[in-house]
Amino acid sequence: MSLQRAPAPPSLAEKAKKDGSECEDWRWGPCVPNSKDCGLGYREGTCKDESKKLKCKIPCNWKKKFGADCKYKFESWGGCSAQTGVKTRSGILKKALYNAQCEEIVYVTKPCSSKIKSKSKAKKGKGKD
Repeated sequence: MSLQRAPAPPSLAEKAKKDGSECEDWRWGPCVPNSKDCGLGYREGTCKDESKKLKCKIPCNWKKKFGADCKYKFESWGGCSAQTGVKTRSGILKKALYNAQCEEIVYVTKPCSSKIKSKSKAKKGKGKD
Protein backbone atom coordinates (compact mmCIF):
# COMPACT_ATOMS: atom_id res chain seq x y z
CA MET A 1 0.00 0.00 0.00
CA SER A 2 1.45 3.35 -1.00
CA LEU A 3 0.55 6.80 0.29
CA GLN A 4 -0.46 9.44 -2.21
CA ARG A 5 -0.30 13.19 -1.76
CA ALA A 6 -3.11 15.50 -2.69
CA PRO A 7 -2.25 17.27 -5.95
CA ALA A 8 -0.69 20.72 -5.53
CA PRO A 9 -1.62 23.59 -7.83
CA PRO A 10 0.48 23.54 -11.00
CA SER A 11 3.66 25.63 -10.91
CA LEU A 12 5.17 27.31 -13.94
CA ALA A 13 7.61 24.41 -14.21
CA GLU A 14 4.70 21.96 -14.23
CA LYS A 15 2.91 24.05 -16.86
CA ALA A 16 6.06 23.93 -18.97
CA LYS A 17 6.20 20.13 -18.54
CA LYS A 18 2.66 19.86 -19.89
CA ASP A 19 3.99 21.48 -23.05
CA GLY A 20 6.43 18.58 -23.46
CA SER A 21 9.42 19.94 -21.51
CA GLU A 22 11.38 17.77 -19.08
CA CYS A 23 13.37 20.75 -17.77
CA GLU A 24 12.74 21.70 -14.13
CA ASP A 25 14.85 24.83 -13.57
CA TRP A 26 12.84 27.45 -15.47
CA ARG A 27 13.81 31.12 -15.17
CA TRP A 28 11.00 33.53 -15.96
CA GLY A 29 11.36 37.12 -17.07
CA PRO A 30 8.98 39.99 -16.36
CA CYS A 31 5.58 40.29 -17.97
CA VAL A 32 5.89 42.47 -21.07
CA PRO A 33 2.61 44.02 -22.25
CA ASN A 34 1.64 43.76 -25.92
CA SER A 35 1.02 47.50 -26.14
CA LYS A 36 1.50 50.56 -23.93
CA ASP A 37 2.47 49.75 -20.33
CA CYS A 38 -0.36 47.53 -19.08
CA GLY A 39 -2.85 44.89 -20.16
CA LEU A 40 -2.29 41.48 -21.76
CA GLY A 41 1.23 40.39 -22.62
CA TYR A 42 3.77 37.58 -22.48
CA ARG A 43 6.43 36.34 -20.07
CA GLU A 44 9.46 34.53 -21.49
CA GLY A 45 11.00 31.58 -19.71
CA THR A 46 14.24 29.73 -20.33
CA CYS A 47 15.59 26.43 -19.11
CA LYS A 48 18.87 25.12 -20.49
CA ASP A 49 18.44 25.42 -24.27
CA GLU A 50 14.64 25.64 -24.19
CA SER A 51 12.49 28.76 -24.16
CA LYS A 52 8.76 29.33 -23.80
CA LYS A 53 6.29 32.19 -23.65
CA LEU A 54 3.35 32.30 -21.26
CA LYS A 55 0.43 34.70 -21.38
CA CYS A 56 0.32 37.22 -18.54
CA LYS A 57 -1.47 40.41 -17.58
CA ILE A 58 -0.29 43.66 -16.00
CA PRO A 59 -3.07 45.52 -14.20
CA CYS A 60 -3.41 49.09 -15.42
CA ASN A 61 -3.29 50.44 -11.84
CA TRP A 62 0.01 48.72 -10.91
CA LYS A 63 2.85 50.57 -9.24
CA LYS A 64 5.22 50.81 -12.20
CA LYS A 65 8.17 51.70 -9.99
CA PHE A 66 8.02 48.31 -8.23
CA GLY A 67 7.10 46.03 -11.11
CA ALA A 68 3.94 44.03 -11.54
CA ASP A 69 5.50 40.89 -10.02
CA CYS A 70 6.29 42.47 -6.62
CA LYS A 71 3.32 42.53 -4.26
CA TYR A 72 3.45 44.74 -1.15
CA LYS A 73 1.36 45.27 1.98
CA PHE A 74 1.11 49.03 2.54
CA GLU A 75 0.51 50.84 5.82
CA SER A 76 -1.77 53.87 6.12
CA TRP A 77 -0.73 57.21 4.65
CA GLY A 78 1.27 59.44 6.97
CA GLY A 79 0.48 63.07 7.64
CA CYS A 80 0.99 65.81 5.10
CA SER A 81 4.42 67.44 5.15
CA ALA A 82 4.04 71.23 5.04
CA GLN A 83 7.59 71.51 3.64
CA THR A 84 7.18 69.13 0.69
CA GLY A 85 3.39 69.09 0.22
CA VAL A 86 3.32 65.27 0.01
CA LYS A 87 2.25 62.28 2.13
CA THR A 88 4.37 59.13 2.45
CA ARG A 89 3.73 55.48 3.29
CA SER A 90 5.80 52.32 3.21
CA GLY A 91 5.09 48.84 1.93
CA ILE A 92 6.61 45.53 3.02
CA LEU A 93 7.16 42.81 0.43
CA LYS A 94 4.36 40.26 0.62
CA LYS A 95 5.10 38.14 -2.44
CA ALA A 96 7.62 38.06 -5.30
CA LEU A 97 6.11 36.31 -8.31
CA TYR A 98 8.14 34.41 -10.92
CA ASN A 99 11.42 34.81 -8.98
CA ALA A 100 11.26 38.59 -9.42
CA GLN A 101 13.97 40.68 -7.77
CA CYS A 102 11.99 42.90 -5.37
CA GLU A 103 12.94 45.39 -2.68
CA GLU A 104 11.94 44.28 0.83
CA ILE A 105 10.58 47.73 1.77
CA VAL A 106 9.38 50.45 -0.61
CA TYR A 107 8.23 54.02 -0.02
CA VAL A 108 5.61 55.88 -2.03
CA THR A 109 4.49 59.49 -1.94
CA LYS A 110 1.50 61.40 -3.22
CA PRO A 111 0.49 65.04 -3.16
CA CYS A 112 -1.52 66.19 -0.18
CA SER A 113 -5.19 66.65 -0.97
CA SER A 114 -6.49 70.17 -1.42
CA LYS A 115 -8.86 69.64 1.52
CA ILE A 116 -5.91 69.64 3.94
CA LYS A 117 -4.35 72.85 2.63
CA SER A 118 -4.77 75.73 5.02
CA LYS A 119 -6.96 78.60 3.95
CA SER A 120 -4.90 81.75 4.20
CA LYS A 121 -7.40 84.32 3.06
CA ALA A 122 -6.98 87.78 4.49
CA LYS A 123 -9.60 88.60 7.08
CA LYS A 124 -11.60 91.68 6.35
CA GLY A 125 -12.06 93.61 9.51
CA LYS A 126 -13.42 97.01 10.24
CA GLY A 127 -10.42 99.21 9.80
CA LYS A 128 -9.99 102.80 10.91
CA ASP A 129 -9.79 105.41 8.18
